[in-house]
Amino acid sequence: MNSKTLMYILKRIAMAILTIWIVITVTFFVMHAVPGGPFLSEKAISETAQAALEAKYGMDKPLLVQYGTYLKDIVTKFDFGPSVKLRGRQVIDVIMDGMRTSAKLGLFAAAIALVSGVVLGAVAALRRNKFIDKCIMVLTTAFISMPSFIMGSLMLIVFSVKLGWFPANGDSVKGLILPIIALSLSPMANITRLTRSSMLDVLGQDYIRTARAKGVPPVKIIFGHALKNSLIPVITYAGPMLAYIVTGSLVIEQVFAVPGIGRAFVSSITGRDYPLIMGTTIVLALLIVVMNLVSDILYKIVDPRINLE
Repeated sequence: MNSKTLMYILKRIAMAILTIWIVITVTFFVMHAVPGGPFLSEKAISETAQAALEAKYGMDKPLLVQYGTYLKDIVTKFDFGPSVKLRGRQVIDVIMDGMRTSAKLGLFAAAIALVSGVVLGAVAALRRNKFIDKCIMVLTTAFISMPSFIMGSLMLIVFSVKLGWFPANGDSVKGLILPIIALSLSPMANITRLTRSSMLDVLGQDYIRTARAKGVPPVKIIFGHALKNSLIPVITYAGPMLAYIVTGSLVIEQVFAVPGIGRAFVSSITGRDYPLIMGTTIVLALLIVVMNLVSDILYKIVDPRINLE
C-alpha cells in the first residue's frame, strides 16, 4: 500500500467519523424536538410518576447535558442506553438480536442479487437485441417498478397460502426463503441493468477490438477484460445496497413476520422509544458509511488505473 492510498483511506475514515457524528447529533435533537414524550402513552400516569421515569432515564437533565452523556457513552462503550419501552433491556441488545436475523436475510439476498445480476447482465450484453436480452430487460423493468411489499405479498399469497410450499412467517429457516427472494429481486434487476450497460460500453472499446483482432479466445476477452472492467458501477451500487438490504428490509420483515431489526424499528417509532430509534438510525448510518468506504477501496483493486485523490 503506497502513501497516496493510505492518505486516501485515512481521509475517508475521518469523513466517516464526521458523518456519523452529524447523524448522531441531528437524530438526537430532532427526536427531542418532537412534541410529546415516550411516557405519555402510559395508562393513567401521574405527573409525579412521569417525573420519576424521566429522572430514571436521565431525561430530566438539560438537553445539552443529555447529549454530552449520550455521545460519550456511544464513543467509549458503544452504549445507546436502555430502552424506555422494553423495560430491563439495553438498546444495543435489542439491535443485535434483530440484526442476527436481518443480517442473515440481507447477506443471502445480497449474494443472490450480485451473482444473478452480474450473470444476467453479461448474458444480456453478449446477446444484445436478441430474444433473451429483451426478456431479461422486461423482467428487470418489472422488478424495479414493482414495490418490494407488493412482490412480497404476491409471493406470500401464491407460495404460502395457495400452494402451501413455504410457511407464512419467517420464524424458521424455510420461512426465510421467500423474504430472501423478495428482497433480492429489485437489487438484482438494478445490477443486471448496470452490468449490461457497462459491459456494452466496454465491449466497444479499442482494446477489446484489438484483442479480438489478435485472436485472443472469446472466453478470455469476456472474463479477463470485459466483465472485470464493467464491474465498477456494480461495486458502486453494491456497497450501499448491502447496508440497505440488511437494515432497510423493515417492509419485507413486516409482510413475512420476520423477527428482525425492522420490527424493533417500527415498534420504537410507534412507541416513541427515543433511544431505540436513535440506536437503529445510527447503526444504519454506520453500515452505509462503512460499505461506501469499502466500495471506494475496492475500486483500486478492480482497476489499478484509478487514482485515489
